[in-house]
Amino acid sequence: MAKIEKKLIANNKKAYHDYFLEERFEAGVELHGTEVKSLRMGKCSIKEAFVRIENGEVIVYGMHISPYEKGNIFNKDPLRPKKLLMHKSEIRKLIGKLAEQGYTLVPVEVYFKGSLVKVEIALAKGKKLYDKRQDIAKKDMRREAERDFKVKNLY
Repeated sequence: MAKIEKKLIANNKKAYHDYFLEERFEAGVELHGTEVKSLRMGKCSIKEAFVRIENGEVIVYGMHISPYEKGNIFNKDPLRPKKLLMHKSEIRKLIGKLAEQGYTLVPVEVYFKGSLVKVEIALAKGKKLYDKRQDIAKKDMRREAERDFKVKNLY
């Protein structure tokens, strides 16, 4: 069986900074033709995006897909809510988890899997300010260690 290649379009670095990502899910996206063409050119942003479940449907808000330049009347609103395609059992599982205090859904990355556009969403718990400070301190320590290691290896 051939492995299907994953071509990244956009990722959400802010999600890693603001949340503890606990469980990840892959979902398809309901798109129109010009939106897919725009995604092929890499014109997508999910920095301010969030996911909600309404009437048993998973919907992503704030996912910005720039209008296709060569498109005309067929271009859609760049910020329109987009329906995510998931199995009903997965949606029920998410609804159960979201009922717990402090959980939310955030889109982590958008990518092509073969010819299909997929969004990876994560079940996330918000970080407190001190958690963010700890992450920044760890990152700084790692960077310092790498710098020291690099300097030692030059001599």
